[in-house]
Amino acid sequence: MAPEPRILPRVLVVDDDRLNREIARDALGASAQVVCCASGEAALEELRREPADLVLSDLMMPGISGTDLLDRLRREHADTDFVLLTANASVESAVAALRMGAADYLVKPVQPEELALVVERILSRRRLLAENERLREALRVAESCRTLLRCLDPGEVYAVALDLLLHAVPCERGLAIFRRTSFPQSNGVAFRGFDEPQARRLRSLLVVEKPFDLEAVGAGLVGEGPVHDALRAARVACGQVLVVPLRGRESEVGALWLLEGERRLGPDDLERAGLIASHAEVALQNAERYHRAKERAFIDDVTEAYNARFLLQATDREIQRVERSGKQLCVLFLDLDRFKNVNDRHGHLVGSQVLRRLSQVLRECIRQIDTLARYGGDEFTILLADTGAEAGLQIAERIRRTVADTLFESGTGEPIRLTISIGVAGYPDHGRDRTALLDAADKAMYRAKSLGRNCVCSASELANPS
Repeated sequence: MAPEPRILPRVLVVDDDRLNREIARDALGASAQVVCCASGEAALEELRREPADLVLSDLMMPGISGTDLLDRLRREHADTDFVLLTANASVESAVAALRMGAADYLVKPVQPEELALVVERILSRRRLLAENERLREALRVAESCRTLLRCLDPGEVYAVALDLLLHAVPCERGLAIFRRTSFPQSNGVAFRGFDEPQARRLRSLLVVEKPFDLEAVGAGLVGEGPVHDALRAARVACGQVLVVPLRGRESEVGALWLLEGERRLGPDDLERAGLIASHAEVALQNAERYHRAKERAFIDDVTEAYNARFLLQATDREIQRVERSGKQLCVLFLDLDRFKNVNDRHGHLVGSQVLRRLSQVLRECIRQIDTLARYGGDEFTILLADTGAEAGLQIAERIRRTVADTLFESGTGEPIRLTISIGVAGYPDHGRDRTALLDAADKAMYRAKSLGRNCVCSASELANPS
């Protein structure tokens, strides 16, 4: 990346003598943007148009004098330094100017080298003060980011980072969009500064109707993009947007968008945003490690599928999601037929290897958004997201055929053939809560066993058994 071009400081030279203005321009032109004004009135007008870092002013001028100009600067442009130039040197005028806030006092005729040296000293001090303030601000931002260290949920990291950024920039409106690839269909969004109808419309546009690739989001100030399109569709006025992508080390990815208000966003805001983003990404990595350790408590050691504890939580979560979205959910309860014979004939070590291989076969039969869990022994459960009971029956039949066609290694050269019985239940038709739904699928599986094994049975058949 090419370094940013250096921005020269802006210096106003105010003198009613043209020759003095030209001398000052020649002496300072290489190190500053020099603007010459022939009167105090012209200098004030120039300052209203664009602020300056330093004003060099003659003491005696028609109209507004040098001390009058200094007085106006202290009231209207307090951040601008001032140097008084005069041929009528006196202790009284020097002390008065310094007491009023002048940075220095030079006596005419001023040598170009002396003028350049004084100006450079004043500008160097300004740069040092600005750098000190920048470091103090960075320290304040870093201290505020300690809040992120307590966040162990990735979604909370995005929301807290958004709040920190809105406070540090500052802005009134912003949003966060994030995707957790380890939990499919869990795209999240957080809004700040929007009313409820706007937030609801933006959520629909950015998460449901027109989701975009968060991996491709870049940092910076942008004037157009998918978020701008969504804001216009939601009738939200917006200028530039500060975009801050956030990425974990494993699967977490998201971005923050801050909407520019009356105050224009600039390089300092980008620097603060980068500092907060670096802390937020560390917090995301910590959250990822925490969830990975927590997930290990939900993994079955033999099959590396989820265990029953995770299944119960996942079923509750899926039912809640169905209630919000109005979509469907299907549960498959699977049990190997006569698996005890495998353990008795080949031993439990081979039996465990068969279960591990079966888990792989089942995982290949379902989508990433579905959930596979070992319920216990040789029983497995599958949660089919956004799937009704009829479609679930078709998937269960495909799984049954796949298992029947799979050869499992026995360790003795002779492959093992297995069959499986499957019960199918759909939410909410066969159960209005987790317990009822899993029980319906379990009973349907036992009905499949009673019908001769190696078949699929729907919970609908329980009410009217043939």
